[in-house]
This record gives sequence, structure tokens and C-alpha cells, in this order.
Amino acid sequence: MTDYVRRILDARVYDVASRTPLDAMPRLSGRLKSDILLKREDLQPIFSFKIRGAYNRIARLPAEARARGVICASAGNHAQGVALSAQKLGIAATIVMPVTTPQIKIDAVRHWGGAVVLKGDTFDDAYAHAKALEAEQGFAFIHPFDDPDVIAGQGTIGVEILQQHADPIEAIFVPIGGGGLASGIASYVKFLRPEIKVIGVEPVDAASMKTAIDAGERIVLDRVGLFADGVAVRQAGAETFRICRTLLDDVLLADTDEMCAAVKDIFEDMRVIAEPAGALSLAGLKAYTVANPVRTGALIAINSGANMNFDRLRHVAERAEVGEAREILLAVTIPERQGSYRRFVEVLGNRNITEFNYRFAAGGEAHVFVGLKLRGEGVEKAALLAELRGLGYQVLDISANETAKLHIRYMVGGRVPGLKDEVVLRFEFPERPGALMKFLNGVGTEWNITLFHYRNHGADYGRVLAGLQVQPTERARFAAQLTQLGYPYEDETLNPVYRLFLGD
Repeated sequence: MTDYVRRILDARVYDVASRTPLDAMPRLSGRLKSDILLKREDLQPIFSFKIRGAYNRIARLPAEARARGVICASAGNHAQGVALSAQKLGIAATIVMPVTTPQIKIDAVRHWGGAVVLKGDTFDDAYAHAKALEAEQGFAFIHPFDDPDVIAGQGTIGVEILQQHADPIEAIFVPIGGGGLASGIASYVKFLRPEIKVIGVEPVDAASMKTAIDAGERIVLDRVGLFADGVAVRQAGAETFRICRTLLDDVLLADTDEMCAAVKDIFEDMRVIAEPAGALSLAGLKAYTVANPVRTGALIAINSGANMNFDRLRHVAERAEVGEAREILLAVTIPERQGSYRRFVEVLGNRNITEFNYRFAAGGEAHVFVGLKLRGEGVEKAALLAELRGLGYQVLDISANETAKLHIRYMVGGRVPGLKDEVVLRFEFPERPGALMKFLNGVGTEWNITLFHYRNHGADYGRVLAGLQVQPTERARFAAQLTQLGYPYEDETLNPVYRLFLGD
């Protein structure tokens, strides 16, 4: 730890990086009844903290290494840091990025003078190609997180936080991808103020550091979700794992809805838009307040970046209310007879309806997909469910049902009487030119497509809900075809929301 403190204090970052403010969040502080502060790394020249570690590493290269040029692999923010740092120091930079990288980040790298090479669908694909180019052409490889100079550069954020807030601090929440930021901040903060908790936060579908710490060794995840692309890393770094397992007090997990809610919180207090990875630590902070109602000292989150595609905002806005527990999504069964629709709306009273999907259904029952704004959280939700059930309605809370939120809400009314042998699957595939056609070709033409819903959410991965007629005797061959296709999928045939709104 002493070695890292020396490295951090000696780090060269301010030739190009800014000392970012530690801003109060008055709205959120009032709601959570704590002093909530946000470290504004979104205000760096590249809108991300990554400039610190990248510049510190490149600035320390010997002259012969500089002459050969530098290379890195990155989904975006580290790439921009390397490109800007190299430009500042007059060094050629080659940046290998996954094909799925948001266009805003590709354009930014080119703006800073980096030569962009697009390779593969994931960070690991890009990393392997960058290492091959390093060996072939003699470039100096600038690792995004698992390097002492990179870790030290990121650790300067810890120095600034302790200088900016001399009053008691209970905890600092840090987003974790590979672990460089958490390692740097923890090394400095735990040396000077060991009583301050340093807590990492990861997406629930990209928990490489928590998985490693729980297992006692680094684990390669089979796959990671890419909603928070800035922290989508399948394996924690060797050096960062060594540091984090020793110094971090905990690693919390946050899901997509919680990150979206945190993006909204930051906007409401700061009028700025954080990327999902940038809001990740605040999502963890909020979860911490629920689990720890008695708190002493400030709670600090790192807004690590603001590089988000504009198209993704619609998805964030759609999910933020559910993530904040301010909206509930329900599937309600009502009698299919004259006046029942009106009666149900009357039962809802003056509650704010955020979504209402209904279509006439032949037979005795109809199903309504309804969203309602909540003023409170658990108590109001429980009271609403009890009231509806007490009036004889069949009610299913679908607020946490991913298929309902991504697809079914747009497809209510698509029931087909008499449809036999339908299998419904939810797929993910890289959002790139030709991906949808590859998907259709891969599924083949032997099975009749009975349902298909696709919507581009401005994310790195596209999502499809597909129904196909597959006779029971063909299921094994169909499964083999899907394995050959290679796209991750979930079988949703038994999902109760599908059966209510779309099934026979």
C-alpha cells in the first residue's frame, strides 16, 4: 500500500486531466436523509476518469517506446484517454475497439487523433487483437486497468476527495470493471483514513470482481451484459484483484433498472446525463442506504463517465421509474363483459397511470397490462396489490419481469387462438450491421415464425422475442440449431406474462 501511495502522489495527471469538483446532491440527500456527494469525473476532457491512468502510464514511457507508438483495447473511455494522452505527448496511438462500441465513443477517439481498429464483439476479442498487433509491430501496450501506473493515476481521485471533504465520510462507492479505479482509490484512502469504507459496485450481469473475491481466485465469466459497457469485463485484473480483495469493504451489485434510476437521480440534481457505468456507484450507494438505515458521515459516489449514445436515453427513461420503485407494472385479469373495463379504471381512482394496454378478448376473461406511478415504495405497493386482490381481481406484479418490460408491453393483444406447438425464446445478439439477418438465417426456414418483436434500444446488444412452431419430435434438432447459431437465449414459453397476453 505504501508503494502505491507514493506512486499516486507522484502521478502525472494534471498536464491534461482536471481536478473535478465534489458536488452535493441536495434532492437525493433529502430523500435518503444523508449527505450525498458526487465526484464529477464526467467533467474531464474526455468525460471520463480514464484520462488520469492513461496519461500517467504513457507519460512514463521511455523515449524508445514512445517512438514505436502505443496501442490499447477498449470499449471507449480508456480508448479516448489513450488517444488524447498520446496526442498531447506527440505519440502515435492505435485503438482496438469492439464492433459493438457506441458510435459516440468511436467518433471521440478519432477526434483525439487515435487510429481506430474495430475487431470482435467483446472487449476480450479486441484485447486479443491488440496484443497480436503489439507483438507484430512493437507497440507499447497501455492496459485499461491492470497496470501500476494506470492504478496510480486513477488513485489521484482519492487524493482529491480527501482534500475536498475534511468532514466525516462513512463510505466511498466506486464502479468496478477491471478494478483499476477501485484499486487506486482504496490504496490511498485506506492508507490515510482506514475508517472510511471503500465499496465497489458492479452490474449484476458483469460481476467479475465480486465473483473472484467470493471464489478466492480470478474467474472468467462466460458472458457479461453490455448495458453498462464501461464496466463490461469478463475477468478482473491480476493486480487489481490482489488489491481489491484486501482493501475493499464490500462489492455490491446493481441491475439495469437501478442504474437507470441513478442516471435520473444525477440528472435531477446536476442536470447532466451520466452513462450507465457512470451512475453505477450511485445505484450501489442507494442500495447501501436501504440496508444500513443508521449512518454517520457523508456517502460519496463516483460519476465515472458521461459517454452515452443519445438513442439509449429512451431505454433509460423507460426503466428509471421501475428502478426507483416509483412505478409498478401489473398484469390484471378482468371479466370480459360490458362495463368491466370502466369499473377497473374507477378502482384505480386518482392514481397516476403510466401505461395501459388492453384489447378485447373473446371468452370470459381479458388481461390488462398497466403501469402505475407510486408515491411511496413498499407500503404503498403492498396496499395497492391487497386492494385489487380484495376486490376479486387476479393480479401479477411484473415489475421485475425482463421479458414483460422489453417486449410484452409492446405486443399486448397478439393472441392467436388455436396456435399449436409454439416455442417462445428471448435472444440477445451484437448490435451490428447484418446481425438481424444473421439471426434469421441462423434460425433457419424449417420452423414457422409465429411471433417476432425486435426493438433497438440504443444499446450494444439487440434483443429479440421470437415464437416458432416446433413439434415436440423436432425439439432436440431445434436446440442443436440454436447452439450452432451461438446467440445467448432464454426459453420464455412458460413465462406467465407470455401466457397471459400472447399464448393460446
